[in-house]
Amino acid sequence: MNDDFLFAEDDDENEYDDLGSWKVLIVDDEPEVHAVTKLALNDFSLNGKTLEFVSAYSGEEAKNCFRDHDDIAVVLLDVVMETDDAGLKVAEYIRNELDNHFTRIILRTGQPGQAPEKDVIINYDINDYKSKTELTAQKLFTVIIAALRSYRDIIVIEENRRGLEKIIDASVDLFSSRSLEKFMQGIIQQLASILGCSKDAAYITTAVATTSRTLNTVNSPSNVKSSMGKDELYVFAGNGEYASKEGVALKEAISPQEYALCAKAMREKQIVYAEDHVVAYCNSKSHKGALLYLSGLPRRIGESDRHLVKRFSDSVQLAFDNVLKTVDVEATQREIIERLGKVLEHENESSNHIKRMIEMSVLLAQKAGLKEKDVNALKLAIPLHDIGTSFVPKSILHKSTPLTEDEIFEIRKHAEFGYQILKNSSRPTIQLAATLAKEHHERWDGRGYPDGKAQDGIQIESRIATLVDVFDALINERPYKPAWTIDKVEAVIREESGKHFDPELVSLLLSDLPAFLAIQAQYPDETK
Repeated sequence: MNDDFLFAEDDDENEYDDLGSWKVLIVDDEPEVHAVTKLALNDFSLNGKTLEFVSAYSGEEAKNCFRDHDDIAVVLLDVVMETDDAGLKVAEYIRNELDNHFTRIILRTGQPGQAPEKDVIINYDINDYKSKTELTAQKLFTVIIAALRSYRDIIVIEENRRGLEKIIDASVDLFSSRSLEKFMQGIIQQLASILGCSKDAAYITTAVATTSRTLNTVNSPSNVKSSMGKDELYVFAGNGEYASKEGVALKEAISPQEYALCAKAMREKQIVYAEDHVVAYCNSKSHKGALLYLSGLPRRIGESDRHLVKRFSDSVQLAFDNVLKTVDVEATQREIIERLGKVLEHENESSNHIKRMIEMSVLLAQKAGLKEKDVNALKLAIPLHDIGTSFVPKSILHKSTPLTEDEIFEIRKHAEFGYQILKNSSRPTIQLAATLAKEHHERWDGRGYPDGKAQDGIQIESRIATLVDVFDALINERPYKPAWTIDKVEAVIREESGKHFDPELVSLLLSDLPAFLAIQAQYPDETK
C-alpha cells in the first residue's frame, strides 16, 4: 500500500474535523501531577482535535479505565503508586490481558532508580520512558504530539485492515447470493460500512431489467433493456432512502446537483467525491458500467478510505457480472427443463438415459481437455441432443422388426427437426444444443447425416455426443435389440474408430472403460 494513504500530512486538518477528540489517560497517585499535566496541555490541538483527559490515581483504577474506555490514545503512566511496580503491571495488563496494542504508553517516574530505563524498555511493551524532572511543559507537548501521531497512523492501518476484511467477507457472502437484488444490496451495505455507515446508498446502472423487482429471474446482459433512453440512469438496488426507489429513474430519485455528479462519474468513468457523499464508477465488460452512490456520510472521506473505494469499485463489478452469468445459467436450466417437459415423450427409462448421457459426456469432455465453461455448457445442452425424436412416430421408434426405407427416412429427419426447434434461441447453451441435435448422427468418415460432415468439420461436443450415445444404445436393451455384452460393445467401438467415431475420443473412452461402466451401473434402465 502506498505510504501516501497511510501517513497524511499533519496540516490537512479538515479531514479530521468531525472525529472528536484525542483521549489521554493520566495515571498518577499525586493530584498535583494531574493538575499540572492538564494545565500544560490545555491549548493542545492536533489535526483539529483537542484533548479529553481521564484520570486514575492507582493501578487498579487505571485498569478499570481501560475496561471502560476502548479508545484511549495515550496513557501517561506513573510507575510507583500503591506498589513499586504498579505502573509496570498496568502496562503488562494493557498489552497482554486486554491485547491492546494501539494505545501509546508513556511511563513517567519520579524515582528512576526503582525501574531502570533500559530494563523497562526491554522487558515491557512501552513506547517512551520519561523522568518527571526532565518532562518540562514543552517536552511534554512534544512527547504527546509524537505519541498521538503514532497512534493515529496505527489506527489508520487498522481501519484499512478491517476494511479489507469486510471486502473479503463481502465476496464470500455475495458470491453465494442467487438474487441480483440481494447481491447488490450486499455490495452497497459493505461499502457503506467501510466508509463509516452512510445513511443511504444505491447501485445505479443504465440498464433496467425487463422483469419486476424480483431479480432472480432476470435475463442475461444481452437481454436487459432500458425502458427509456439507453443512456438513462436507474436505481437498480438500494438501502435507506433508496430501498423504495428500485427501478426508478435516477433523475426522479435524487436532486439535480447530485444527478450531475452521477452523470459526471459515468461520463468520465471516475470516482467523484462531494461534501457528504461519493459516486464511484464501476467498469463492466458486459455493459456500459454502473455507479455506487452513497450519501449521508458521517465524516469526510480520507485518503485511506478513497483507496478502499477505488479498490472496491475496480473489483465489485466483476463480481456482479459473474453473478449475472450464474443467473443466466440458471435461466438456461429452467428453459431446458421447460422445453424437455413439453416435447419429450420417451419411455420411463429415458430419464436415466439422459442422466447417463450427461455424466458420460462430462467425463469424456474432461478427458478430451475441454475448458470448464465448455464442459458446463455441454452438461446443460446434452439432454436436448435427441429432442427431434419427439416428432418421429412411436410405432417407428419402438419397432422390433427391421425398418423400411421410408421409416429410416422418417427417423433421419429428427436431426433437422431438433435443430429447427432450438436454433432461434439467443442463449449460447441452447445454440450448442441445436448443434448437437443436428450433428450427433454425423460420422468421422463423412458418411453420416444430415449434412455428411467429417472429422473436425463436426463440432467436438457433437463428436462426444455421438460416441456416448451409441455406446449407451449398444450396452442397453432397446426395442430392436437386446443388451450387448461389454466385450462385444468394446469390439464394435474399436472397429468403428476412425469410421463412425473420432479415434482420439474412442481411445479416451476405452482407456477408462470402468469409469463409463460405473455410470451405467449408477443409472440403470427401469425394468418394465
